[in-house]
Amino acid sequence: MHYDYEFYDENLGKKISFKKVEFARDVEMIHGWMGEDHVHPFWNLNISLAKFREHLGKALKDEHQTLYLGFLDDIAMSYWEAYRVKGDVLEKAYESAAYDQGVHLLIGDKEFLGKGYSLPLLREMVRYQFQEKRTVKVMAEPDIRNEKMIHVFTKCGFTSIGPIELPDKTAMLMACARKEFEKRWHL
Repeated sequence: MHYDYEFYDENLGKKISFKKVEFARDVEMIHGWMGEDHVHPFWNLNISLAKFREHLGKALKDEHQTLYLGFLDDIAMSYWEAYRVKGDVLEKAYESAAYDQGVHLLIGDKEFLGKGYSLPLLREMVRYQFQEKRTVKVMAEPDIRNEKMIHVFTKCGFTSIGPIELPDKTAMLMACARKEFEKRWHL
């Protein structure tokens, strides 16, 4: 299988990879994940398959973001939205730079929860986003109630800026500066 990004994590003993979402191949799997108890309180997409098809189709046409599936050893287990802050609701929430990026994620398959995979997966997505040399920051805005993800973002190198009100949630605005990330992960 061809991936957009691959990395073998020696600590995990597993290959982490990302592949762009394909509507026909992925819509039903992602829809199933959106209904999981650990996902729907934060994503609010526990909707009918017909409505989710409409939502995903629109998201895939949105040129300011790229949707990915995340894989561990070739098993699809997570969903990612990598986006450009410019043109996003987040753009005015802080002093943004032209090539700042943002990230949303979820571990979809319950079998992969609680096993320490979130941090290595997030680290690799952020490393992938920093391949754009002009990107100086990657932003995140997890739901303020999602303490587990805020903790994972912090361990990855994100710092909390503070709570912000977004159209669909109260979020903790977080930033990961390239220099901090490279220092933390010895790049």
